[in-house]
Amino acid sequence: MAQERGFGVAAGLDPGVAAELAARCQELGYASMWSNDHPAAKGLETVAEFAKGAERVDLGVAVIALDRQQPAEIAADIERLGLDRGRLCLGIGSGFTEKPLTTMRAALPELREALPGIRLLLGAMGPRMCAFGGEAWDGIFLNWMTPELAAERRAQVEAGAKEAGRETPPVFGYVRTAVAVDAAERLKKEESFYRDLHPGYRNHFSRLEEPVGTVGVAAQEPGEAQSELSRYRALDTVVVRALASGTIEEMGKLAEAAGPGV
Repeated sequence: MAQERGFGVAAGLDPGVAAELAARCQELGYASMWSNDHPAAKGLETVAEFAKGAERVDLGVAVIALDRQQPAEIAADIERLGLDRGRLCLGIGSGFTEKPLTTMRAALPELREALPGIRLLLGAMGPRMCAFGGEAWDGIFLNWMTPELAAERRAQVEAGAKEAGRETPPVFGYVRTAVAVDAAERLKKEESFYRDLHPGYRNHFSRLEEPVGTVGVAAQEPGEAQSELSRYRALDTVVVRALASGTIEEMGKLAEAAGPGV
């Protein structure tokens, strides 16, 4: 299967910008539009605006944390917003729980019951979670990885799927991307925020042993961005996670520079 490219933003993007951005990304050949989800804004709200601007691309949220939203609440939001379940992919994570793998194993049956017809992707960072994703989920969503780590995690997904006697589900992943004069500064600022957010993230970055501000793509021009994005060969879908201001001008420029047809 040929690799696909998605475009991702932070939840809470201006509704008008979101709709126009989705239309532009659809024209550029992106296969999917994505929003994260955070305490200040629900990703499904942003995805609903994407749907107004683009009728063909898939729509995704990654990830929704179960320590903030339960399956019934997620289902109610989908119904309220009138979203097409057939277009939806939902990345689901444990959030900041003490036993994330146990939490996700217990949650999967309830998620299946509450969200029929929706592709459920396991938000995963570690090897055991990736193996579980391969074993039982519709896909896996990775975050904050180098190309090398993406390949390692894919191998663990494949091992889990093989153990369960099933085909390997698709592997998605956010790749933070900036194409600008200050691209390196933007990436460093974003990464530093996550490094300080929670011990789980700090431990993850410590294991990576990469300098601050290097886990992602910081490019001066489109050709450089495309070269760096192409290194994420282990992903079935590379989701370009935009590091740009929330204007349609900046978002559109980045979408074009990092687009699948460039």
